[in-house]
Amino acid sequence: MERTLSSDLQFSSTTETSQAALPLRLLANLMLWQRRISSRHQLARLDARLLADAGISEAQRCEELSKPFWR
Repeated sequence: MERTLSSDLQFSSTTETSQAALPLRLLANLMLWQRRISSRHQLARLDARLLADAGISEAQRCEELSKPFWR
């Protein structure tokens, strides 16, 4: 049995759609920022041996840790 979309569907305007998506985009950004904060905290705790294992130099670590959470 096949299901098809009804031709009676009506789509809202792009303005309404973009306004409805705003909370989802905001939530996605907040989650991304939280992941960045968490990963940078983990990076800050790595010792020289673990940094070398990951192929990350001290300069690269300092550069990453100096970034604000939104970048």
